[in-house]
Amino acid sequence: MFIAEESDVIANSVGWHVYRYELERSALALPGDLSAYASDLRSWAERLGRRHGQRFLLGPDGLPDLRVNAFFAAPTMRNVSDLTNRDYAYSLALWLNFLLVRARGWWEATEEDAEEFQFWRLTDPGNDGRVQTSSFARDVAGCRKFYRWAGKRYGVLDPFDELEYGRGRRQENVKWLDPAAIRRWRDLGVRGRGLDGRVDRRWRGRNDQRDGAFVDGLYGTGLRLSSWASVVLPELPRTAPGRGYFTCSLADQCAKGGYGYTYWMPRAVASGVHAYHEGARARAVRRAQESDLYESVRGLRVVRLSGKRQGVGIPDGKGGTAQHAWNDLSPQVRKRLFMEGPQGLEPLWLWLNEDGMPRDAHGWHHTFDAANTRIADLGLEHFTCTAHMHRHSFALKWFSVGRLIFAKRLGHLTEEEMRDFREQFGDHWHLVQTMLGHRRVETTKEVYLEPFRNLQVDLLLAHADGFPVERFMADPFAGHPRVRTDPLAVAR
Repeated sequence: MFIAEESDVIANSVGWHVYRYELERSALALPGDLSAYASDLRSWAERLGRRHGQRFLLGPDGLPDLRVNAFFAAPTMRNVSDLTNRDYAYSLALWLNFLLVRARGWWEATEEDAEEFQFWRLTDPGNDGRVQTSSFARDVAGCRKFYRWAGKRYGVLDPFDELEYGRGRRQENVKWLDPAAIRRWRDLGVRGRGLDGRVDRRWRGRNDQRDGAFVDGLYGTGLRLSSWASVVLPELPRTAPGRGYFTCSLADQCAKGGYGYTYWMPRAVASGVHAYHEGARARAVRRAQESDLYESVRGLRVVRLSGKRQGVGIPDGKGGTAQHAWNDLSPQVRKRLFMEGPQGLEPLWLWLNEDGMPRDAHGWHHTFDAANTRIADLGLEHFTCTAHMHRHSFALKWFSVGRLIFAKRLGHLTEEEMRDFREQFGDHWHLVQTMLGHRRVETTKEVYLEPFRNLQVDLLLAHADGFPVERFMADPFAGHPRVRTDPLAVAR
């Protein structure tokens, strides 16, 4: 009924932890003395106005603070994205745990507490989990949102109101892997290979086909983790011979800021996804169908797909069907959409857990953590990767390709002619902007301009003939402190 989520807490065993309501699973019976209030725990939660997926906190004594949890039920939190909702819940839990150590209630917190929190989070040498200012800014945003809401209802002051802190340059967080390193990390971390490239006999992974296809898609498309995790089957491209890339559309409701965009899926990524669809995913669906799991899911909607796969007909609860474009459906809605197939119900959500149920985007962070741990256990230190590093590495690849194209195709132009061309068609920065789905090229430059300038990209131009992307990226970036390459290739 309730699912615990891993909170970033000061103490693992004691403290405030984040949970969420799971109201689509089988209901739990209430103890006899409570059965008069509701037939089961799920019905009781629904009577109290709790929603499926709504987050709440439990304190060190296992009890809730009803005032804090009322914040998560308020419109101010219902109107933010699920990812932002989750981030704010973790930030608030972290703040409450910090106050717990200081023996202070959240309603008693002062500006001094906020300043000490800032020191502990950013600077304190005794805190091994120090973060950069961008992460702390997210913590402050979540806590300020809570105190603005609580201040109107309980008259408490916002201890973060006057807090001053630098947000830091976004470039500080940019790190990359070159193509060889991306492939090595994937093979070692999620596909169970050993340092010799062969299957590790100790490997006990069960989701290597799914996880391999997922991480290949991150690097191949440049999508954010939450966006790639939200794709549904009708949005997959239909492969065709002779095409290296397939044009796809990211829905507004699945994109950061609500602005979807066109992205391109390489043939290798599409092939891997279709292999997963027909292999490991099909087996998970079949097991769920045989156990009648889907019939017990509350809130699912059996839909009818349109012929052109541009939309879906969803039951309107009145005996009719309402047509919706995929562009307008949020991840939360998409997870509940099922279709009726020859063998029974099947989710439209692409990425599934082993039990055949849709996989939350948050679950992919565990995949990356487990992969990094496995690689460290193999003896490779400092060879880690995150989902967003795939996006950074994707940007580096296309920045490099763009520079090559401009040098190779436009090198004969005079400086004035080159300036005219850029004014009309843009330059390699506009290429990266388009590939990343940024609305403004200034956003792209804000993140990548200074780091890319320092990479001495002109060295790449010596390798222009034939566009040998992997080779010319490996050589100039070898030894660069912020670009990771294949550690085994370097060792050899």
